[in-house]
Amino acid sequence: MSKHKITAIINARILNPATETDTHGGVLIQDGKILDWGKDITEGNLPEGAKVIDAEGNCLAPGLVDAHAYVCEPGKEHRETLKTAGEAAAAGGVTTINAFPQTEPVIDDPSLVELMARRARKTCDVKVVVTGALTKGLEGLEMAELGLLAEAGVVAFSDGQKAIGDANLMRRALAYATMFDRPIITHAEDPTIAGDGVMTAGKIATIMGLKYIPTCAEAIHVERDIRLSEMTGAHWHAAHLSTGDALNTIRRAKDQQINVTAGTAPHYHALNDMEVGEYRTYARVSPPLRVEEDRLEVVEALKDGTIDVISSQHLPQSADSKRLPFAQAKPGVIGLETMLPVSLRLYHNGEMDLLSLLRTMTVAPAKLLGIEAGEIKKGADADLCLFDLGKPWKVVSTELKSKSKNTAFDGHLLQGRVTRTIVHGKTVFKR
Repeated sequence: MSKHKITAIINARILNPATETDTHGGVLIQDGKILDWGKDITEGNLPEGAKVIDAEGNCLAPGLVDAHAYVCEPGKEHRETLKTAGEAAAAGGVTTINAFPQTEPVIDDPSLVELMARRARKTCDVKVVVTGALTKGLEGLEMAELGLLAEAGVVAFSDGQKAIGDANLMRRALAYATMFDRPIITHAEDPTIAGDGVMTAGKIATIMGLKYIPTCAEAIHVERDIRLSEMTGAHWHAAHLSTGDALNTIRRAKDQQINVTAGTAPHYHALNDMEVGEYRTYARVSPPLRVEEDRLEVVEALKDGTIDVISSQHLPQSADSKRLPFAQAKPGVIGLETMLPVSLRLYHNGEMDLLSLLRTMTVAPAKLLGIEAGEIKKGADADLCLFDLGKPWKVVSTELKSKSKNTAFDGHLLQGRVTRTIVHGKTVFKR
């Protein structure tokens, strides 16, 4: 055995969704890797000289993998940087961020993928993988150089918040992506139907006099891309589904064994359109918050496995871009720090068991992105998240680590909070 010091985390409730493990025990870490783990690792059974971290009965899970986040660097550093995104991620138990290409310049060139990787290694507390642009400049007109981007190391292709309106372009992109074994992640919303709508169709939009987006905009886009995925055999992932109709379409596609997966974000399972209240722009997101019936459908889809992944959909916006009339305000909320505690509502409300819930934020997103992460196993990187399942706390936007403070959960009472985050065996956050 190497003489390098061993760190032992003991007295933990180990939750490892990849192996369906929920047990009391510990983890041994050496040289940034997991040396061993399980119920046999106890205080009386440790290697000599091991540094001990007492988990005090709290939950120890694989570090979370956030499959959908906008870090804003390069080009929009006034909203977020790799450094501040890393600090927010660490405070939320996230050890891997998948950064989306909506930057300035857009990540549609291999040199920018390399720039991101280099900057992340220098300044970010957590690991960063990159999704490359699907079309040049995210303009939806011409396919980006997918082969060169794949060679540079992107884990997926996407146009981020922009839906691809051209079905033929999407068909060719899906066909091409199969050559590189990368998923295409899409914003599922038909742009011709959504138009310049800012709220979901319903009573609230009517009362407030706001232009609305019919829910069928999501379902129609999902139906189209599922058929194109079936035709090409490509892996298509719907990033943040929010309506019952679209989720029913995903269910049917999965029954037919079409290569599709689905995601959602905490605000779609935890909030509805009532949150907009008095034109509250911090609750303006894209797709918009839906009516309560759709929120319940999202919860149901998480319970039955129709939705594979919960991601933060972290999109920092400056205060100025939110301090505008609702229709003019920029959509988007931050979510790296609140993804886990907000999602734990599903456990505390008895809607999901803990392992199933954690799977959506660990091993499932890691599988989607084709990366080694989201699992506690011997020889793997020691990327871990320790959290107090019952800890009550109140979200105060100014206390969050992100550079921008546009959270939809300001003032909300949550239960469950991260106490320590470990990346490569090193503690990057401790409360």
